[in-house]
Amino acid sequence: MPEILAKVIRGETIESVHRGHLIVVDGEGKTIAQIGEPETVTFWRSAAKSFQILPCILSGAADAFGFSEQEIAIGCASHSGEDFHTKTVQRMLDKIGLSESDLRCGAHPSFNKETAESMIRERETPTQLNNNCSGKHAAMLAFAKHTGADLESYLSNENSVQQAILEIISRFTGISKGDIKFGVDGCSAPNFGVPISSMAKAFSNLTNPRTFSDIGIENACLRIVAAQMKYPEYVGGSVRLDTKIMKALEGKLICKVGAEGVWCAGVLPSEKWKNGLGIAIKIEDGDDGRARPVAAIELLRQLGIMTDKAENVLGEFSPIVLKNRMETIVGKVVADIKT
Repeated sequence: MPEILAKVIRGETIESVHRGHLIVVDGEGKTIAQIGEPETVTFWRSAAKSFQILPCILSGAADAFGFSEQEIAIGCASHSGEDFHTKTVQRMLDKIGLSESDLRCGAHPSFNKETAESMIRERETPTQLNNNCSGKHAAMLAFAKHTGADLESYLSNENSVQQAILEIISRFTGISKGDIKFGVDGCSAPNFGVPISSMAKAFSNLTNPRTFSDIGIENACLRIVAAQMKYPEYVGGSVRLDTKIMKALEGKLICKVGAEGVWCAGVLPSEKWKNGLGIAIKIEDGDDGRARPVAAIELLRQLGIMTDKAENVLGEFSPIVLKNRMETIVGKVVADIKT
């Protein structure tokens, strides 16, 4: 059963609770902490993007088209659709020799409030470049073109692009391909239902890939991790949770949100965690705005990963202060995690 991960308190009284599951594993597969039922199967959503770009790196497509570290980072991103995001994805498409119309992710307004309001004032219509998944799709198209796969159907489960991604998902999670559940993501790409524990295992493998004894996979993982740590603003945006965490804990981890209350992280090997860590959280009710941040930050505290510098930046996320319309503090959202 799920357990309480966050409480919403008004005054001194608990008003609401958010339940869920979490697990932390080390690089040897040992469970460091768990709450709820980590074997629960749910969709990985956008937290799977680091693995969806891996075939593009492994195949040589990223090198063939000269992708920069920023472009690799945005291939792992749920970006905010800010100007520097859309220009980066456009450069990727230019290098591939394709255009915005070749994307199949659909359009939506920028996640960044200032950018979205500016576009409204200027009467600019959002394009597929503004889609938070456009970088991932550009990387899929690069892989398709480099390997001769059909470009029109690159999102089909039967297309070799998606088959290669499925192979990677299976290898990193340890779940056989036949046991992986399928769904269609918000951007129309296939997505994967796997146990929450397998998500944590995959992130542990990503940040400590020596377990594969495969130099090609190891180098590809190192490139993906390095790109995200160096350019965290390309993974999220100016004010996004993942970006703030990776900046505040520079060089210590990568992390990625997924829709419906998913959050995953890979902690690099350190003095305390010599084989690194893989972390996965799922908020049962799908809350993205209050339960996920307070749980994620508090878990990092209890694992000894937070620093004084990070507290100054991230403390506002855990606990979250609640104010009324007169800007009076009336409550807070707090984590209820004991590892």
